[in-house]
Order: sequence, then C-alpha cells, then structure tokens
Amino acid sequence: MGHGFGELAKIRGIVTYRLSPFELKAFGGVISHGIPNTFRRIKEEFLYVVPPFVLGYLLYDGLNKEHARLQRKNPADFADEK
Repeated sequence: MGHGFGELAKIRGIVTYRLSPFELKAFGGVISHGIPNTFRRIKEEFLYVVPPFVLGYLLYDGLNKEHARLQRKNPADFADEK
C-alpha cells in the first residue's frame, strides 16, 4: 500500500486547503476580539448566574445563624440551680 492515512484514495473535484499550525498566530486577536467578547459573555450571563448564588448564600447564612441560635442554652432555665 505504501500510502499514509488520508492518501489512500484520490478524489477528483474536491479542493482542500490546509494551514500549517506553525504559521498560525497563536494569540491572534486576543486583545482586539477576545477581551471584549469575554465582557460581552459575562454581561449576557450575569442575570442567569448571580441571583441563584446570592439566594443560596443568603439561605445558607440565615440557616447557619438560626442553627447557632437554637444551639445556645437559655440562662433562665438554669437560674434556680445555684
């Protein structure tokens, strides 16, 4: 056979182009496109992500405070033990 993978058959009429990974810019457009796109995506998803986290934190904090309050002893229950 002697051919490498992808060269086993000749297909006519289809033109393919390839770019070498060594010729591409690894960080091309990061500053001009990447940073504004990141801010846009954060702005679009903010109202879907933040309210559940805030609600979860408020619920967690309130339940921890209530648990700590319920674990305290009432000094009036032990006033006659002196």
